Amino acid sequence: MNDITIRDINMDNLARVKRIRIKENQENFIETVDECLAEAEIHKEWCPVSIYAGEGIVGFAMYGAFGINPDVWIDRIIIDASHQGKGYGTAAMQQLMEIVMDKYSVRTVYLSFTSGNYVAQKIYEKLGFRFTEEFDSAGELIYRYEATAGNI
Repeated sequence: MNDITIRDINMDNLARVKRIRIKENQENFIETVDECLAEAEIHKEWCPVSIYAGEGIVGFAMYGAFGINPDVWIDRIIIDASHQGKGYGTAAMQQLMEIVMDKYSVRTVYLSFTSGNYVAQKIYEKLGFRFTEEFDSAGELIYRYEATAGNI
C-alpha cells in the first residue's frame, strides 16, 4: 500500500476527517473522531492526523508521548467503514510506527484496545506488538512493540 500517507489535520481537511465513521458493531471499541479531537485540544501531547489513500481521506489516527521519560503511544486509529478490509489500517500502522519512533527517538511503542476487538488484535500482533499482561485505566489491553534490527 504505497499510496497510504499520514498527513496533518488542517482547515482544508478537517470537515472531511470529521465525517469518518466506523461500522455500527465497532462503536464500543473506540471513540469517535470528534471525541478524539476534543481530547487533543485538552491534552496537547496528542497529535491527531489524517490517513490518506492517494488523495482521499480514509482514516484518522492519534499518537503522543507522555511523562519525563515519555512512553510513546499510538492511541487511536480509525479507518472509515467504507474503506475497511483494504489493508489501509495495516499500512497506516506501519507508517505511524515509523513516524513515532523517528519523531520521539524511541524503539518502543505502546497501544491499547478493547478486549474482543479481534480484527485490531490480529493486525497489531502481525506487526509485532505483544500483550504486556497489563490493562489501562479503562480496562483496555496494553500492547508493546520493541523495535529490533530484524523487525523494523
